[in-house]
Amino acid sequence: MASAEGVAEPAARRIGDVILSVDDITLSFGGVQALSHVGFDIREGEIRAIIGPNGAGKSSMLNVINGFYHPNSGTIRYKGEERKEMRPGNAARRGIARTFQNIALFHGMSTLDNIMTGRNTMMKRNFLWQAIHWGPAKTEELEHRAKVEEIIDFLEIQAIRKTPVGRLPYGLQKRVELGRALAAEPDLLLLDEPMAGMNAEEKEDMCRFILDVNQEFGTTIALIEHDMSVVMDISDRVVVLDYGVKIADGTPDVVRANQKVIDAYLGVAHDDPAEA
Repeated sequence: MASAEGVAEPAARRIGDVILSVDDITLSFGGVQALSHVGFDIREGEIRAIIGPNGAGKSSMLNVINGFYHPNSGTIRYKGEERKEMRPGNAARRGIARTFQNIALFHGMSTLDNIMTGRNTMMKRNFLWQAIHWGPAKTEELEHRAKVEEIIDFLEIQAIRKTPVGRLPYGLQKRVELGRALAAEPDLLLLDEPMAGMNAEEKEDMCRFILDVNQEFGTTIALIEHDMSVVMDISDRVVVLDYGVKIADGTPDVVRANQKVIDAYLGVAHDDPAEA
């Protein structure tokens, strides 16, 4: 990468068919229009960036994709099927995982236990079996714990595996949140500002992990990010929103040269109460 020293150039990857498409999505909250007739797609195996000024509707778009918000109109297709109203739990079971702009971890729990919560939708034993922690439930937990240990090794956080996350610095908390999302073994990983508030070294590490997740696991990634050098370096395609409207869509080079994008980023910062 040209601007993120220490992060390797992404290797050649196969970009597959469309895994998710949103068509003519409109979302409003009372009199506030968060998204207006937005459409784009995400292809299997790619890193797809969603960018725009503050209040552009980026987080609202991710909330629509993972079922937290239901649009007023428009169509969502996932893995070739038109998706009706879907709750976040259903989305998780169908292979969509999510991190958040504001870290959403259990601060009193250890790193390992936080990441274990990402396996909940994959556990087959009911609550009673898990409560008595015996027999099949114990065997199942050990299997899931082994998967979590692999993620801990992958993210290089072995030293903090037993540390309560509330005692960790911000950058490591972000890494733990990524680990929890990876624990669900997603086909589509939604990252909402994964590098917000990080220093340069932490950003380099997060860039490396995102690229490794994409290349080694084959995970499709959609991310919101404000650091344009990061977006342009690691993304395959970029969609740009402004005031809830799509103003550009294409490769990083195409988007970088788009006059509407230049104007949006050089203009006055937006404030939109609909931005999550």
